[in-house]
Order: sequence, then structure tokens, then C-alpha cells
Amino acid sequence: MAASTRTTARTLPRAASREAVAENRPRPGLRERKRIKTRIAIRTAAYRLIAEQGYDATTVEQIAAAAEVSPSTVFRYFPTEEDIVLTDEHDAAMVAALNARPAGEPPLASLRAVLTEAVASIAEQEPEELRLRTRLMSEVPSLRARLTGTMAETSQVLAAPIAAPAGRSPDDLEVRIFTAAVMGALREAMPRWAEHGQKDDLAALVDRTMDVLEGGLRL
Repeated sequence: MAASTRTTARTLPRAASREAVAENRPRPGLRERKRIKTRIAIRTAAYRLIAEQGYDATTVEQIAAAAEVSPSTVFRYFPTEEDIVLTDEHDAAMVAALNARPAGEPPLASLRAVLTEAVASIAEQEPEELRLRTRLMSEVPSLRARLTGTMAETSQVLAAPIAAPAGRSPDDLEVRIFTAAVMGALREAMPRWAEHGQKDDLAALVDRTMDVLEGGLRL
């Protein structure tokens, strides 16, 4: 059954899948929209400066000035400087997409479909930011170290929609191990893409990563 579901997820047209995600995406209120707008402005300014002068030469003060906010505002939205590069606004959309998956679908098949689609969408809409982010993940030790924390946070967010269809608690040990294993695998796949010149289709690489997990981690 898992193989059959996986094939369905792989062959579903991307345009149709994205429309389904958009329909189920939560509509943020005005306050949340302003928060997201500020976060995006800060992140966009940071990416531009880093592309121009490098990560180590870019300061929070420079990012704040470029985004037209104060340094304290930057830290209010991003607890660490590394978070500016590593975090984004996609978690809520992935939760909505998971909640919209077919009833009875195996959890790994659901995550495979949602994660590969999310990566494909980001690669299409934000290609330069994605390339810069993954390159920095592989080159900057502090970012690689912080990546573990941000992936763990995403794992906790995704635990609820993964646990719910099975009637489980997001805090169940098995649920936590499951989501942590998936996100831990992605933590290795994305920097590897950068280390090998970003030549492959990243969504296909994510799909291959899911194959490793589905195969029981056999070599």
C-alpha cells in the first residue's frame, strides 16, 4: 500500500498539488501578515547583503538598516543571526498540506508528497535564495550547527498533523522519533546538494531521501 500511495504522490501534477495546498493554507490575520512582511523584508535584506559581501562580513546592524528596522526588531523576529538565513514562512503551509492529505495515507507517504512539493515550489519561486541558503549551510559552521535546532523545531510543528490521523499524541515517543528521523535526513540531504554543485533536482533528491527511510535505512 505504501508503494502505491507513493506512486500517486509522485505522479500527481505539481500545479494541481500546489492549488490544493493554496486552498488549505491558513489565512493569517492583519497582525500576522504584518509580522510575516517584516520577517520577509529582514530576510531579503540579509540575503542581498550576504550575496554581495559574504556571511561573515554581514552584521545585524547592516541588515537592520537595509530592511529599515532597528537591530532590536531583527532580534525580536529572529532570536539568532543564523535564524535569519535558516528559517522561513513555509511551516504553516506544510501543516495545512499535511492536514489535507487523503485519509488512510501512510505518514511517510504524506510527508514525502508534502516535502517534495514544498522544495519544488521553493526552487521555482525563490531559486537564488535557496541556492544561497543551502550553500551557506554547507560552508558556515555556525549555520550547520544551528540547522540541527531549526530542523528540530520544524519536526515539532509537523508532529501534530502526522499524529492526528493515527489518534496519537504529538508527544508520543514514536511520533517524535518518526518526524525527527525525516527532518534529520533532510538536514543531510540539503547541504549535500550544495556540496555537489547544486546540479541535481533538489526535489528528486528529497524523494530519494524518503526512499532511504522507507527502505528501512538499508545500504
